[in-house]
Amino acid sequence: MKKQEYAIVDIETTGGNASGSRITEIAIIIHDGKKIVERWETLVNPQKEIPPAIFALTGITNEMVSTAPIFDLVSDKVLELLKDRVFVAHNVNFDYSFVRNELELAGFKWTAKKLCTVRAARKIKPGLPSYSLGRLCNSLDIPLENAHRAGGDANATAILFSRLLEWDDTKVIETMIKKTATDQRLP
Repeated sequence: MKKQEYAIVDIETTGGNASGSRITEIAIIIHDGKKIVERWETLVNPQKEIPPAIFALTGITNEMVSTAPIFDLVSDKVLELLKDRVFVAHNVNFDYSFVRNELELAGFKWTAKKLCTVRAARKIKPGLPSYSLGRLCNSLDIPLENAHRAGGDANATAILFSRLLEWDDTKVIETMIKKTATDQRLP
């Protein structure tokens, strides 16, 4: 049996809702359960304006994405990296909904098992003051460089994920992944 691999994903977007907003940046880190084996990242042309509030948060400008590929042009690569892997993200449903929506717009039907590092951290390391990525990294001495950019947040999430796997004596992560399996098939 092939060893379970994980795709740790972080995205930046033009807004908070997958149906009305688009991805402006995506980073995917492949983790084999022991270490990072591959890393990929790109800006994405959202084909719409980036609102000032989003620019203020991420620093991604309309000029930066104007020459970036549209999602259609990177969709094959994204799908190849996600295929047969558990989709891992900090606040997973946000990233998952955007990626799934963008892949659908590009003509692909895709679903995956999901793992939320927020929920996993709450179960494996309960009682921390906050589980936002920045504060969690601060509490656990995880370096977070380039916050609110896909690559920086994905790197920090990958380190967090590695530590959670290390600390997970009671197989919380394995149970969480199994529990989402049936959820994936529901509409």
